[in-house]
Amino acid sequence: MKIAILSPIAWRTPPRNYGPWEQVASTICEGLLKSGIEASLFATGDSITSGALHWVCKHGYAEDPEADPKVWESLHISNLMEQAGNFDLIHNHFDFLPLTYSALIKTPMLTTIHGFSSPKILPVYQKYNATTYYVSISEADRHPSLNYLSTIHHGIAPEDFPYCPEKGEYLLYFGRIHPHKGAHTAIEIAIKSGHKLKMAGLIQDNQYFETLVKPHLYSGKVEYLGNADPAFRKELLGNAKALLHPISFEEPFGLSVVEAMMCGTPVIAFNRGSMPELILDGRTGFLVNTLQEAVKAVASLHLISPENCREHALHNFSNGKMVENYLALYRNILKNYKY
Repeated sequence: MKIAILSPIAWRTPPRNYGPWEQVASTICEGLLKSGIEASLFATGDSITSGALHWVCKHGYAEDPEADPKVWESLHISNLMEQAGNFDLIHNHFDFLPLTYSALIKTPMLTTIHGFSSPKILPVYQKYNATTYYVSISEADRHPSLNYLSTIHHGIAPEDFPYCPEKGEYLLYFGRIHPHKGAHTAIEIAIKSGHKLKMAGLIQDNQYFETLVKPHLYSGKVEYLGNADPAFRKELLGNAKALLHPISFEEPFGLSVVEAMMCGTPVIAFNRGSMPELILDGRTGFLVNTLQEAVKAVASLHLISPENCREHALHNFSNGKMVENYLALYRNILKNYKY
């Protein structure tokens, strides 16, 4: 079985810091290689893989201000499509654009839909609904007009997120600094509960950061630590009293949520999107609906066992389980696909 993994090229695969789609593509590719599957990664030229790396764009365009995203995305995708006949299956992590090539090649394409950036992209998915294959990353993120082979939750490597039963006294916000992710709400929760808040993540909305986050950094109660690399990430997640995840949108998944639980850290999240699929309310964290409920949840964190968080993550969100589920889909597609 020869599998081509098509990763995005905004960032390196795996990413140095932020880059959830690239991270998942890398985890799957490396897991396939460890399982004895011949997997090739199509990503940026500075990407890291144990298998064959194919690239046309040396660096991620988000890291290179001179790069034109449309130009390099077009060259990147066409690089794979021109070699499609060398593979048994293409696993697409590049959103909707590669689907527009699917009728021009004979190789079957499986697309993991990492979320819908806008309803305006739906016509592409709908057009290729009957001729390609879709996987959702949560039940919450399924669109009623599309057919899905399965829902496969993201998985992470347990060794990358060591179990840490002893916790510090700080709360943690770990994610994009953007209104959707609720950075300002996390600050309010921490202040009202009387805890220090540590924050880490990519600033995606500068005005939002300047007006609703930065003023609190002078209080001594809120600390912004930048865009944390993997080593710092596991330290922050492992030692936190809890991860605050007060999202204001229907989030398709939350990698930081399962990463925290893998470290044995409970999560307090607003009950939206995929959160009920990830968190066991009252056992690995708390699902809340208001800021006031979140503050009360902080006071109840002593009821959550770090061991329960770790066991839940190991059982449901390991890289091994994710790769196993994808392999089963690959075999099913290849068994039934008519060339």
